[in-house]
Amino acid sequence: LTESTRRIVLLGPSHHVALRKCAVSGASRCETPLGNLEVDANVRDALVATGVFGTTPQQVDEDEHSLEMMFSYVRRLLSERGLEGVTVVPIMVGHMSPRGLQQAAAALAPYLADAANLFVVSSDFCHWGRRFGYQPHDPSKGEVHEFISELDHEGMGLIESQDPEAFAAYLERTHNTICGRMPIMLFLYAMRAAERAYSTRFVAYAQSSPARTTRDSSVSYASAVVCEQRAG
Repeated sequence: LTESTRRIVLLGPSHHVALRKCAVSGASRCETPLGNLEVDANVRDALVATGVFGTTPQQVDEDEHSLEMMFSYVRRLLSERGLEGVTVVPIMVGHMSPRGLQQAAAALAPYLADAANLFVVSSDFCHWGRRFGYQPHDPSKGEVHEFISELDHEGMGLIESQDPEAFAAYLERTHNTICGRMPIMLFLYAMRAAERAYSTRFVAYAQSSPARTTRDSSVSYASAVVCEQRAG
C-alpha cells in the first residue's frame, strides 16, 4: 500500500451462496466501524461486461464474512497512511472450473499489472476436527497439529511456486479444507496472465489450537506477501 495506490481489489470465497462464477459487490459503499469504503463502480461495470462476472445483492454481501473481515483493516490502513480517494472492488469467487478461473483471471490481469492496484486475497487454511468432517492424521508426522502444519506448508509451498495446477492437484489429493482455495487459484492464474515476474513469500503461520486427539479441533491461518519483481 503506497501513495500511488488508487484501488484495492479483494478476492474472497462464498460461504453462504452457491456461485459458479465471480461476483462483484453491487453496493456503492462498504460500511465499517472505522469509516466507509467506496466501491469502484467503473471497474465493477467493466468486469460485469466481460460476462465472466456477476454482481451480489446487499443481503449476500452482508452474510459473507470472508470479505467483511478485511474491510476494517483496509479502512484503518488507508486512514493511517492518510490516503484518500482509494476505492475497493470486493469480489466473491465461486466454485469454478479451471477454464472459468482462467477467463476471470484474464479479465483481472490488466488490473494486477497496474501498480495503482493492490490485491488482497482472503483465506484461512486447514479446518481440522470432527465438526469440520476432516480428521486425517499420519502418526509418522508427529502429533496431529504437526501433521496439520506439514500439510498446510506443502500447500503454502505450491502457492509460493505460483503453480495453480499443482495447487489444484494438491487439493484433490489431500482434500485440505482451505476455504479460499478458489480465490487463491484465481490469483495464481491472474499472476500468470499478467505476464509479470512476481515473488510470493509466506511470512506468518499459526493454528487456533494445537490439536492432539480426535476430540480436538483447529483452524490454521497463514499470511503471504506478493510483490512484482522489477528489473534493476
